[in-house]
Amino acid sequence: MKKIFAILSLTLIMSCAGKEQKKDASGNENTTKAITVKGSDTVLPLTQKEAEEYMKKHADAAITVVGGGSGVGITALMDGNTDVAMSSRPLKMEEKVKFDEKKSNLKEVIIAKDALAVIVNPKNKIDKLTHEQLADIYTGKITNWKEVGGANLKMTVYARETSSGTYEFFKEHVMDKKNYASTVLNMPATGAIVQSVSQTEGAIGYVGLAYETKEVKPIAISYDTGKTYVLPSVTAAQNGTYPVARPLYYFYSADKEAIIKPFVDFILSEEGQKTVLEVGYVPLKK
Repeated sequence: MKKIFAILSLTLIMSCAGKEQKKDASGNENTTKAITVKGSDTVLPLTQKEAEEYMKKHADAAITVVGGGSGVGITALMDGNTDVAMSSRPLKMEEKVKFDEKKSNLKEVIIAKDALAVIVNPKNKIDKLTHEQLADIYTGKITNWKEVGGANLKMTVYARETSSGTYEFFKEHVMDKKNYASTVLNMPATGAIVQSVSQTEGAIGYVGLAYETKEVKPIAISYDTGKTYVLPSVTAAQNGTYPVARPLYYFYSADKEAIIKPFVDFILSEEGQKTVLEVGYVPLKK
């Protein structure tokens, strides 16, 4: 009899796995549709806000959002430790191969766009740099602000850690795929870059547009050898005048589409894209 009870108990536990009971506004118990989203720190604030708005409208939804970097999210998806991977870059070839080896039916969705802002300390008189100067700063050819018309002050250069999609994007699109200098300080999160730049007079870093605060100063960038300089903004990213912009991705398994797609569809809806703009990102449509 004890053996039968144990089997029944195990069956009950297994049937409830991945489901959680909670009460809706009417006091009725609903089966919670739990979703875990993990990855890009750039996409993190947007997903947190979208999840908050979605759960207000869907009592049966429970969405957990965690940062850590694009690479961390993609690895977690590969290992079955998250339902959705947030990423500020597309999949690398080796990642595609690994997903193929696991026979994963992977879905890729672009949920918004982002402009990558280069920031300095507000005390810094420099307010613009060329693409070439920026690349030279991050590869270590330029190490003092006086070399670009500023004060005689050593540069403290901040970047994201190597698992970050922003790290990869900046290297490819700003540094022309050259290696970062060994003196560049890699930070574990975007917020850490903002804090460090705000506290260090000679600092420079890069962050997603939504992370801009009054404690740091965005600078204008020129991609035509100094003829025109453009500040990062939603409008400039939409009309193409600010070149350092990129799509933001969700990756997830088609096996879980029934639970995940309603949330994705909400983000892509007119209401969801309005939230994209409110949080400081670039909507997919003007």
